[in-house]
Amino acid sequence: MKKEKVSYIISILLIVVFVVVTLIDYSKYDITYSAPFSANILVRALEFILPSLIILIIALLIRKKRKNENK
Repeated sequence: MKKEKVSYIISILLIVVFVVVTLIDYSKYDITYSAPFSANILVRALEFILPSLIILIIALLIRKKRKNENK
């Protein structure tokens, strides 16, 4: 049960960090940059949201495995 909770916390923390970093990037973004801001969001999503989803899937698999062991 402890591994699941840690995985959920890490997953949520990564999503929160994604939002904070995106807001910071938005405040520093200037219209004269060569790439659109949506490209920046895409890169940040790959950095934070993708690992968050992977960790969440692992937590769900651990949960399912433990449920099957308890039966």
